[in-house]
Amino acid sequence: MAARTGWAAFPHDAKAYAYPGDALKKAWPKLHAGDAEPFPDDKRAAALIKAAGKAAPKLDASTLASALQEAWRAFHSGDFKAAFDAGEKLGPIGASVAAKAIGIHATYLVDDEAEKLKRFEQAAKLAEGAIKALPEEANSHYRHAFALGRYSQGLSIAKALKQGIAGKVRESLDAALELAPKHAEAHTALALYHAEIIGKIGAMIGGLTYGAKASEAEKHIREALRLTPASPIAHIEHGNVLMLLYGDRKEDAAAAAYEKAAGLKPQDAMEALDAAYARSQIE
Repeated sequence: MAARTGWAAFPHDAKAYAYPGDALKKAWPKLHAGDAEPFPDDKRAAALIKAAGKAAPKLDASTLASALQEAWRAFHSGDFKAAFDAGEKLGPIGASVAAKAIGIHATYLVDDEAEKLKRFEQAAKLAEGAIKALPEEANSHYRHAFALGRYSQGLSIAKALKQGIAGKVRESLDAALELAPKHAEAHTALALYHAEIIGKIGAMIGGLTYGAKASEAEKHIREALRLTPASPIAHIEHGNVLMLLYGDRKEDAAAAAYEKAAGLKPQDAMEALDAAYARSQIE
C-alpha cells in the first residue's frame, strides 16, 4: 500500500505537544475545540463498541479507550504515521483519528500531488466505513467531507464537479452539523464549500446549481471564528474565504486573517503546521 511509504517527519519541535497520562484529558477541550471529538474514556469506548456492533474491534472498553488515547497522543505530538496506523487497526472506531492523521499529514507534509490525492482518497474510504458503522458520530461525516474537499482541491474544478464531489461534501457537512451544531471545523468547511464554488464558477451558476451563497460562506466562517477564536485554521480559512469571494478587494482583510493565524500559540502539531503555513503566506 503506497501510503505506508514516505511519511515525512513533523518538521518542528514536538516537545510542547506531548500529552502524557492525565495531561491529554486536561488539554482535550482545547485540543478538540475545532472538531468536537469526545474524549475516549472507558464509557465512551463502551458506547462506541455497542454502536459499531460487528464492526467493532474485539477489545474490552478499557483496552479500546487506552488504544484510542495513544493514537490521539501520537497525532497531537506530530507522529502522524503512528496515529494513522493505530487508528486504522481499530477499524471504523479508529477512523476518526486515522483519517485526520493521514489528512493533515497529506495537506502539509506530502509534496507529490498524485500521492496527496491517493491519501485523501484513503481518508475518504476510512470515513465511509465509519459512516456505515457509526452514522450517529458527527466526525464520521465530517472526516468524509474533509477528505473529499481536500481531494477535490487537487483536481480541476471541471473534474471535481463532474465527479459529483461537491454534492457529497455538502451532504456530509450537513449531516455533521445536524449531529453537532457547534462543530467549528464543519462550519469552516461549509464556508469554504460556498466560497470555492462561487470563486471557481461564479455566483450565478454556483447559486443556481449548487445553492452556493456568499452570505452563507460569511455566516459559517463567522460561527467558526466565534466557536474557536484561538484556532489558526479558522483564521486561515477566513482569509481564503475572503479571497475566493472578493479577490483583491479584500486582500488586506485576508492578510490580517493570516497574520492572526500566524501569531496564535499552537496547542499541538497540527496547529503548529497551520500557523507555519499562515506565516509562509504573509512572508
